[in-house]
Amino acid sequence: MKKEYPKQPIVGVGAIIIHDGKMLIVKRGSDPGKGKWSVPGGLVELGETVKEAVEREVLEECNLKVEASHLIDIVDDIIRDKNGRIKYHFIILDFFAKLRGGKLKPNSEIIEAKWVPIDEVEKYDLTNTFKEFMKRNLSKLKTQ
Repeated sequence: MKKEYPKQPIVGVGAIIIHDGKMLIVKRGSDPGKGKWSVPGGLVELGETVKEAVEREVLEECNLKVEASHLIDIVDDIIRDKNGRIKYHFIILDFFAKLRGGKLKPNSEIIEAKWVPIDEVEKYDLTNTFKEFMKRNLSKLKTQ
């Protein structure tokens, strides 16, 4: 599937994993958002449920086993180039996910991964969509 200049929106998922008052964030290794912080996630594959996609992506990217719980937010990520053409268009379904096991070890798609206290997440250089997500959902995150 072509990510740049797609013919239609692409469905992705994000995993909101909170453990002991800390949230797992990852520094992205590819565009869009390369070098910025967000949450683990990726694209939904054909024949896969969105919850299965969340669980697979976290395992692939971070070596952690999680159980996708429930939807927290839907994020529209539309990025235009300098000529106004749509370069990226993702619809991202963010799910709470419960940590079930594994040892945090980022794969090659991720530059770095770390557990950060929820109140400190916004101090990082976040992707624009993740900044907006945090503003909308901070109170929900603190109750998890």
